[in-house]
Amino acid sequence: MPTFTRIIWILAWVSLLTDMASEMLYPIIPLYLQQIGFTVAGIGWLEGTVQFLAGISKGYFGKRSDEIGRRLPFIQWGYTLSALSKPLMGWLSHPIWILGVRGMDRLGKGMRTAPRDAWLSQEAGPQKARVFGFHRSMDTWGAAIGPLLALIYLLNNPNDYATLFLLAFLPGMLSVALLLTLREKPSTTTIGKRAGFLSYLSYWKEAPSAFRKMVPALLLFTLFNSSDIFLLLMARNALEGSHVSVLGRSIPTDAWVIGAYILYNAVYALTAYPLGRIAERIGTRAIIGFGFLVFAGVYVGFARKPDPQQLLLLFALYGIYAAATEGMIKAWITEQVPTEKAATALGFYTSLESVSIWFASGIAGMLWTYGNASLPFYCSAVVAFITGLYVSSMFNVQQPPAGGQVQR
Repeated sequence: MPTFTRIIWILAWVSLLTDMASEMLYPIIPLYLQQIGFTVAGIGWLEGTVQFLAGISKGYFGKRSDEIGRRLPFIQWGYTLSALSKPLMGWLSHPIWILGVRGMDRLGKGMRTAPRDAWLSQEAGPQKARVFGFHRSMDTWGAAIGPLLALIYLLNNPNDYATLFLLAFLPGMLSVALLLTLREKPSTTTIGKRAGFLSYLSYWKEAPSAFRKMVPALLLFTLFNSSDIFLLLMARNALEGSHVSVLGRSIPTDAWVIGAYILYNAVYALTAYPLGRIAERIGTRAIIGFGFLVFAGVYVGFARKPDPQQLLLLFALYGIYAAATEGMIKAWITEQVPTEKAATALGFYTSLESVSIWFASGIAGMLWTYGNASLPFYCSAVVAFITGLYVSSMFNVQQPPAGGQVQR
């Protein structure tokens, strides 16, 4: 393990604690929403809407962070909003209030994401893939620990979802406290002028050519990549009526699904940093293309309604896909752009990504409700396969990107 700066370590621990809080709840959110009366289509549009909110805010706050030359205030406020939203969801059950609370959580994510990733890129120097891999690994260890704690609690307190929302508040606030120990030196390249809310979209005109070739392919994939909540719902449906036991003890369906989700996060956490190291040798683009091909295979497997053992394998492979794409895409973007434009570029991509997820989740929910539940999974698999082939072959000639490193 290389010597990372104090800022990189603290941001990694903050992400671990925040994801521990969020992922205590994420596997049970669809179950809780169904319990209080949401349909699958309603869940799809709810998740898509709050992702849309996060998306358009990512672009604005990323650009604003570059304008004032500051990262920390956006990071602190973003994590605080997400932490405060956790207990509220367990207390409020009306759809409008649920939308507001989920929106508050996603707004916090939108506020912090681009400034945090830009700060990580600045601290990483030339080791961007490695640092983003490490950060995603720490983040995902939290995502593995959170569902494990939820699973232990629910095995002893079945269907007591409301208490879990309150318990998730504790690691969230600990992460906020940890952020108070950070200090930031303001940038000397501030712009100062406040631009319009959607002004970050104008970045497309000045983006490097490699960025403009890559981003449309990534967004096409995202347009067919609905929320992971649909994976959890499909897993639950596939196991409905199955008898699952371990060492002679019968395991409830919900517990098995949460356990599979824990496995996904554990594999993600274990492979994110090694894949970052490999990306530094063979190129982040190659790792991203590989991840999309893995995704295609996983979604075909889910569409065929796997048995309990196959379900575990698919979630494990899904962890490899996530490790090969989520952090690596951010690393690749920051390799292409100047440091002072990093948050704007990241905000531009992540905002449009979230808008695409809004459409993808809504469409998947409608197809599930009024058509065949396997159809959205097959569609996602086909698009992922095509995207993986394109990304893996799109750059045959090396060229120096805006960030000053050699395109790989």
